[in-house]
Amino acid sequence: MTEKLFMTGNEAIAEAAVQAGCRYYFGYPITPQNEIPEYMSRRLPEVGGAFLQAESEVASIYMVFGASGAGARVMTSSSSPGISLMQEGISYIAAAELPCVIVNIMRGGPGLGGIQPSQSDYFQATKGGGHGDYHLLVLAPSTVQEAVSLTMDAFDLADKYRNPVMILGDGYIGQMMEPVMFEKSHSQPNLPTKDWTLTGAKGRDARLIKTLNLDPVILEQHNLKIYRKIQEMTKNEVRVENYMTNDAEVIIAAYGTVARIAKTAIQILRKNGIKAGLVRPISLFPFPYKAFEDVAQRVDKILVVEMSLGQMIEDVKLGVCGKASVYFYGRVGGMVPSYEEIIAETEKLVKEAK
Repeated sequence: MTEKLFMTGNEAIAEAAVQAGCRYYFGYPITPQNEIPEYMSRRLPEVGGAFLQAESEVASIYMVFGASGAGARVMTSSSSPGISLMQEGISYIAAAELPCVIVNIMRGGPGLGGIQPSQSDYFQATKGGGHGDYHLLVLAPSTVQEAVSLTMDAFDLADKYRNPVMILGDGYIGQMMEPVMFEKSHSQPNLPTKDWTLTGAKGRDARLIKTLNLDPVILEQHNLKIYRKIQEMTKNEVRVENYMTNDAEVIIAAYGTVARIAKTAIQILRKNGIKAGLVRPISLFPFPYKAFEDVAQRVDKILVVEMSLGQMIEDVKLGVCGKASVYFYGRVGGMVPSYEEIIAETEKLVKEAK
């Protein structure tokens, strides 16, 4: 029987990465994700890997670039302002079509902000972040166990699309402890063949990885190639959870930790006679627009709840295409909406409808 382990989200993400074949980690400490580099510094040498604490987030993301170009499964992690410092490097990695996994355990901002949980990096994660036309594939766990499975998936998806994948969690996801299970550990999983890596030109034609294209015709074609890859992601990689939506009269939209709180609110609302349901995006890019289009056929009110001043709400509005009214409730600065607050906001919407 697979053993259950009691781990923080950060530790579970790190172990999941190791079991997915990650053998290189480069990063720089910042709260609330410090348990990831701490765990990797201890764990990676046990499996023949390498951990290096870089001198900055800027340095660490370019180390990721180099390791990925050599064919390794590689990861970095940080929190909000640290991810901001990585943005140029992330753009370079996307342009070079290199796979890697980036973990952002979000904290309050803007600026240095605080160390409490937040969801205010949604725009940064899903709308590009760095310069140029590209997207990360962004996955948002709501439990520690889901953080494990999504981290493992992230490495496969990164290799599949030769593109960076981000695990986007808030500080609660990183710090909370829950029982988790892993598949039977193995020293090295079966990894895909990579015929593009820089392994030294021994008996073969030279290979080149670059992001500088001075010929606009060539650069346009490269951008279109990346765009076609993004279209494929959008078609094939949408992930969403529908919770009690079949008979719902009002829908709550939330992701990550807030979605867990919303489920408690929904259970109480239903006991009080209000049929509420939840649509939880698991992939923030690609966003599950179709799921919101579908529920907008059946309900006329959707409440978006976020630990931000309203970022995911823009994608929800795009999904419903004006077929339902979209409302918002948010807390910021490290404040977390309670289930009582969500209940009160939902009851207010239902009362106004009557």
